[in-house]
Amino acid sequence: MKRKLAFALCTALALQLDLGASLVSALAQEQANPATNGEQTTIDKRPVIHPGGTRFGAYDPHGDFGAQSDVSTEALFLPWEDVDLASLQIADEYALQRNRNLLITIEPWSWSLDWKLTPAQLRDRMLRGEYDANMEAIADVIAGLKSPVIVRWGQEMEDTSGRFSWAGWEPQDWIRAYKHAMDIVRKKAPKAQIMWSPKGLPNLGDYYPGDDYVDLVGLSVFGLEPYDKIEYGAPRTFTEALKPGYDLVANYNKPIWVAEVGWEGSQTYMQPWMNAATQSDPQFPNLAEVVYFNDRDVIEWPHDLGRPNWRVVNEPTN
Repeated sequence: MKRKLAFALCTALALQLDLGASLVSALAQEQANPATNGEQTTIDKRPVIHPGGTRFGAYDPHGDFGAQSDVSTEALFLPWEDVDLASLQIADEYALQRNRNLLITIEPWSWSLDWKLTPAQLRDRMLRGEYDANMEAIADVIAGLKSPVIVRWGQEMEDTSGRFSWAGWEPQDWIRAYKHAMDIVRKKAPKAQIMWSPKGLPNLGDYYPGDDYVDLVGLSVFGLEPYDKIEYGAPRTFTEALKPGYDLVANYNKPIWVAEVGWEGSQTYMQPWMNAATQSDPQFPNLAEVVYFNDRDVIEWPHDLGRPNWRVVNEPTN
């Protein structure tokens, strides 16, 4: 059964996208428990939008940013198999109504656990061209969309933690697969921009495909207070978290995005992140946009920290 891709729920139309067991399904998110006294106190940790600062976008499956006029980009995720591509048309209409761009992250696998391959199996099939038809079908639909589109493919490729089946391959294999996929996009949807999107780790340069295959650079920056205390000995700020990856990609002279950002912790920890995310900073002159990941994480974090809830509006579990 084909699954529908994940993007913002259109609150005005009460749109529901059934993602079943999708790794990024909003409907699969664990709901927070209400306060024990029967009252639900809502915490809102959305970023402060600074006029004239860095542009802001969101992956927003709950529609928390649906009515917000200062959102530049609507982000969505889809696998390249076992997906209902007609849902892209709905996402396009949603973005058009709000004058937003579309950032489409294409994950080269299936979200169905029954379809999972080992990293080696996925690599070999990709390099043999067995998924060309999948990429061509997506690119054909993208070509017909009315919104400006950015394609982000095979993100965080330098991360060897096991989060993604395509991550941690030999650099030449990943670059070959990325170039082939982007050649299809360039041929069929030439108006689309393409984003090369490492996580921001020291080895990211090994996976750089060359200037001709990069219109934009995306990074991933998340702030989780208990993780910071364990890994770094103290909480980190947005600036401290972004700077290592930013410095590694700055020399490519491409517009830089934080393609995924989120924060969770005490109010004292989160408030500086909320204030800094779209604040212009001379340390980051090429930073063009930050895109908030407005959902619970899909993967367990180290140190038994569970799946952090990055959503900007949630109910505390008292």
